Amino acid sequence: MGLNLNDKKAVVAEVSAKVASAQTVVIAEYRGIQVAHLTQLRAKARNQGVYLRVLKNTLARRAVEGTQFANLADSMTGPLIYSISDDAVAAAKVIADFAKTNDKLVITAGNYAGKQLDKAAVVALASIPSRDVLIAQLLGVMLAPVSGFARGLAALAAKKSEGSAPVAEEVAAEEAPAAA
Repeated sequence: MGLNLNDKKAVVAEVSAKVASAQTVVIAEYRGIQVAHLTQLRAKARNQGVYLRVLKNTLARRAVEGTQFANLADSMTGPLIYSISDDAVAAAKVIADFAKTNDKLVITAGNYAGKQLDKAAVVALASIPSRDVLIAQLLGVMLAPVSGFARGLAALAAKKSEGSAPVAEEVAAEEAPAAA
């Protein structure tokens, strides 16, 4: 049973709200995928903060109309699943990772910040580390000089304490015969 006009308006409004705040939209053809596999894909998307939805293409075209993703309208043919995310790489990563294990999911197109992406560009975008990983790498680079300095001070302190122990023993040995 199809959607009535009010339901269609609600779907378009919901998707438009997601698209308005999104950085990336990836669309893929899902023809022939079993329901259990789609459920796994949806669970992965939910864990990554990606909005994943199967939509009628006419509703999707209306949702992206007038946005930076409007150029995707030409690619919206066939049975498609739409992956939308606020994170620049999350939508591409979820779809590309799932496509590696399931050959029936075919990446059709994508759009990142208003730029049209083909399948190769979506896969390249998916290979970029996530925001959290990039932040961790940046912090590692920023902390490297400080931690190196701290290790140097610790090594210097250890060397001084090793060097002062024999000197103290020699001084004690010299003073012991003189006191006797």
